[in-house]
Amino acid sequence: MYASREDIGYDFGDDSKVGNKPIKPNPNIDGGWAWMIVLSSFLVHILIMGSQMALGILNMEWLEEFNQSRGLTAWVSSLSMGITLIVGPFIGLFISMCGCRTTAIIGGILNALGWILSAYASNVHYLFLTFGVTAGIGSGMVYLPAVVMVGQYFQNRRALAQGLSTTGTGFGAFLMTALLKYLCTEFGWRNAMFIQGAISLNLCVCGALMRPLSPKDLREKYMVRNESEENQAKALSHSTETIKSNGVLGEEPEKKEEAANEEVLGSVQHAEIGGKSGSGRSMYGLRLFKTLSQLTVTVRKGFALWYSSYFGAASLFTNRVFVAFIIWALFAYSSFVIPFIHLPEIVKQYNLSRQDNVFPLTSIIAIVHIFGKVILGIISDLPCISTWNVFLMANFTLVTCILTLPLMQTYIGLAVVCALIGFSSGYFSLMPVVTEDLVGTKHLANAYGIIICANGISALFGPPFAGKKFKLLTN
Repeated sequence: MYASREDIGYDFGDDSKVGNKPIKPNPNIDGGWAWMIVLSSFLVHILIMGSQMALGILNMEWLEEFNQSRGLTAWVSSLSMGITLIVGPFIGLFISMCGCRTTAIIGGILNALGWILSAYASNVHYLFLTFGVTAGIGSGMVYLPAVVMVGQYFQNRRALAQGLSTTGTGFGAFLMTALLKYLCTEFGWRNAMFIQGAISLNLCVCGALMRPLSPKDLREKYMVRNESEENQAKALSHSTETIKSNGVLGEEPEKKEEAANEEVLGSVQHAEIGGKSGSGRSMYGLRLFKTLSQLTVTVRKGFALWYSSYFGAASLFTNRVFVAFIIWALFAYSSFVIPFIHLPEIVKQYNLSRQDNVFPLTSIIAIVHIFGKVILGIISDLPCISTWNVFLMANFTLVTCILTLPLMQTYIGLAVVCALIGFSSGYFSLMPVVTEDLVGTKHLANAYGIIICANGISALFGPPFAGKKFKLLTN
């Protein structure tokens, strides 16, 4: 039914094929510091995704303050949420060059700066730049590393770990909505955004917790990978040969690049040894030159990895299954966003406002969504269950529920469908897991960057299209 990364043979030179030597597992893989990574990612989801789901509070304040149209004002929130996902491929470049920790810390500062500068907004267009773009890019620079680091630290419990970390979105939606409501009431929306900017600086702390694994640790992760995956179906043998041949072609430039980098550093070290007998000033210059050379080598190596992932002979796009996954992602995320946007209109259409005020349908989705992520993660980690089968079944259930949602005309019917939507949409926490199966940990940052970029496009254009279809159904 599916093919994992090993089945496809999509090898990027990550030494995943090893001998039968006995390996001492790294205690930080699936345990130890790995759970601190989950905690860090959980807090990131609260502070970023939770805050974005609570922007309706600020949207009402902006409407009252600036007296602009609803459509124009709504673009502030849409830009922030869309840019967070759409910048994924470019954040992958930062991760390749600087690592997840540095990228997340810079993103935390940028996100906080966006919130604080927005407190001084004089019009909606100012918010486009400060909140939509600045805070949006900062959010993207923290969100992608948070997902990638969980994938790096977990092997046997990846689905559960991703499920637990992404439940922060649901908790954040409740916490941040209550917090922003209180801050706006007590201090006004401008001071509320300033305070939220200060709170967002905790993203830098979350980034500091993202301690990188050494290349040796990453190799050990592949060595302890369950050998049962190697015996799965070989349905994509033709693609396997193509991708393997492309991978071989892609290794040569990488080796040449490394040789060139070593030559540069070697010449610098030789000059440093030769200059030890010189003055202190010349030694300071040599050390500065060595630091700049090492930085240049790191940037060149990171850019080479990023470029080869997208445009090289071993490009991610040579993996046909991954390309199909991207096409799916272009439509998928809107299925989760659509209910939150159009449920109020459905409730109004069928005169269900009284029941909805007692227990909102969107709250049903949010609550069940939290449990769905954890339960689907636990099921997916069972040895006898395929993660792909869980992923596809939940996806099918979600799409079916979205299609039947406008046909439900009673509160009970809508509540049942909303509960199913909340549970089945928990499969979004499995996206990093199946992406890693396709491309491996080495290219997870770049690959998942493409996936969330496609999700961002889906979130931007899906709801307006669904709105037109809903009007056709109800007229």
